[in-house]
Amino acid sequence: MAVALEAGRRKRAAVVVLGDIGRSPRMQYHSLSLANQAGMEVDIVANGGSDPHLLLRENPSIHIHEMKSVQLTGILKISGALTLLLKAAIQFIILIWYLCFKIPRPDVFIVQNPPSVPTLAAVKLASWLRGAKFIVDWHNFGYTLLGLSHGRSHIIVKIYFWFEKHFGRMADGAFCVTKAMKHELDQKWGINATVLYDQSPEFFHPASLTEKHEKEVEDRNTTVFTSWVDGEIFLKPNRPALVVSSTSWTPDEDFSILLEAALMYDRRVAATLGEDDSMDEGKLWIDIKNGKQFVYPRLLFIITGKGPDRMKYEEQIKRLKLRRVAFRTMWLASEDYPLLLGSADLGVSLHTSSSGLDLPMKVVDMFGCGLPVCAASFSCIDELVKINNNGLLFSTSSELADELMMLFKGFPEECDDLKSLKVGALNTGSSSKWSTEWERHRLKCMITFDR
Repeated sequence: MAVALEAGRRKRAAVVVLGDIGRSPRMQYHSLSLANQAGMEVDIVANGGSDPHLLLRENPSIHIHEMKSVQLTGILKISGALTLLLKAAIQFIILIWYLCFKIPRPDVFIVQNPPSVPTLAAVKLASWLRGAKFIVDWHNFGYTLLGLSHGRSHIIVKIYFWFEKHFGRMADGAFCVTKAMKHELDQKWGINATVLYDQSPEFFHPASLTEKHEKEVEDRNTTVFTSWVDGEIFLKPNRPALVVSSTSWTPDEDFSILLEAALMYDRRVAATLGEDDSMDEGKLWIDIKNGKQFVYPRLLFIITGKGPDRMKYEEQIKRLKLRRVAFRTMWLASEDYPLLLGSADLGVSLHTSSSGLDLPMKVVDMFGCGLPVCAASFSCIDELVKINNNGLLFSTSSELADELMMLFKGFPEECDDLKSLKVGALNTGSSSKWSTEWERHRLKCMITFDR
């Protein structure tokens, strides 16, 4: 069924995110595809917080409408349930105001789920009032996220589940992120969803030597990782290995696993190399600067992301007293994040999924940059990570430490296992891009556009 179009009016889509659009890459990619591939005007209705990618901000066909986040900290002290109910009611009114009055009439609404309350009800009502199609993009199940803090048997979680299922079934079409989720929606929810796997867009790619050098340059000639000699850039043979992990610092990602694995690596390397833990940390890293090479490299972990548990884990990192491993936490602009991934040697994903049915988009981005991954194991991760092809899986901190020792032995030249995984990651990342997958699957979801 084609989206109806009034004579002489350019088609419009409204992309709805009850959250920070800068931290919703999949909805940003939907918006770019709607504008660039479908030739539509796109109105993004979302909360503020982080800047979306520059490609969105500079696209004349994409219009961002920023809603204010609702904060009810005072009432929270009186009643948590009352706070949730009042917050949902206020958000519902704000959404209706934007979707029915602030933006031009769209031909289709595409809404991110979760969150489900009150988003699905608000978008359904707006689509009915404005005569538009209603499409849900299922990233996960909202009731399972709520269950992390309240338990699946809590009455609030049960009500949320009913709400999510009831209004989700009212949609005219649906996307979802895995085959496992499609099966769940079909068999238990009565929803026929189209699987649209997350794929990295074209701006995710391996970084060139020039990009690596210029981004990290300390002076004209040297960085921790590269040197400029006689007009040419070289990777230092004794450079530390760069490991990247992106996290939302939330309960569905157990960051303590990574900290414990880093501590095990630190101690195991010390024992293997006969190094004394009483050695000054600064001396160990100065040895690298002076050209000393090791069988096992020093590791530099860069952790990106924002979230509620970040400060707690930063304090834990300080107390570890690591000597051969260093951590840096940061939040990167959308334009800088692909460059970091494209410069790294290994990615780590701690995502385990509250439902067991979604996949970590961070891994997709890593593959897009040719970056192999060590990922936490859960029920459907094998739809993305292929063991000994593009990555490895772990369930415990000890398993992750074993993988770090195996992959980085002989780094950077004599680490054949790591090199093999990198080839697999490159092949995975180059096999398909977001624009190709989106064009192929949008017709199945009733988003057809007559030019």
